[in-house]
Amino acid sequence: MKFVLFAEGKTEKSVLNEFLKRWLDARLETKVGIQLVKFDGWRELVKKTPKKAELYLTETDVIGVIALLDLYGPDFYPSNLDNADKKYEWAKKALEKKVEHANFRQFFAVHETEAWLLSDSKIFPQEIRSEKDLFSKKPEDVNSDYPPAKRLDSLYEKHFRKGYKKITYGSQLFKKLDPEKAYSKCPHFKEMMDEMLEMAKTAIESA
Repeated sequence: MKFVLFAEGKTEKSVLNEFLKRWLDARLETKVGIQLVKFDGWRELVKKTPKKAELYLTETDVIGVIALLDLYGPDFYPSNLDNADKKYEWAKKALEKKVEHANFRQFFAVHETEAWLLSDSKIFPQEIRSEKDLFSKKPEDVNSDYPPAKRLDSLYEKHFRKGYKKITYGSQLFKKLDPEKAYSKCPHFKEMMDEMLEMAKTAIESA
């Protein structure tokens, strides 16, 4: 049995299935797989998800389809939504409605998957770790005006004279990160993992 995970970029393809699976494996007696399907950016994911999700959900070994987007980046939010929680709630409902399947879930990394990395300063080089303002008890509050990846890019440029490379550095950092750290500090990440765990347990019990 497996999840199918829709993601929007190269960084997600290189690290997310292993990162999420580490958290799930620690909580399931019967391990489940994660098949990652990469899209070319958020627009393609939003456009193609309804048909692709329908196809995958006909496979008997698929527990569910999980679509994951960064909250930062898409421009489809109504202009009256003035904070992350409102954008998250609106977009989740709107995109799940397009699929309308009990085993499809839409989630967002608030504001980017890099926010999860900020849950543990120890995984970064000492120079970045010393930038105390980068790290907080609520990594998802690192906002959409100056989101995590941009902050990291500025700091890597400052200390190493080369910017933050999402694929190279992101992959290395995610391998070091204990997903439990992100789970304990990032409520929206916690919501996604709790939902995936419940879906997996239900599928295992009914198999």
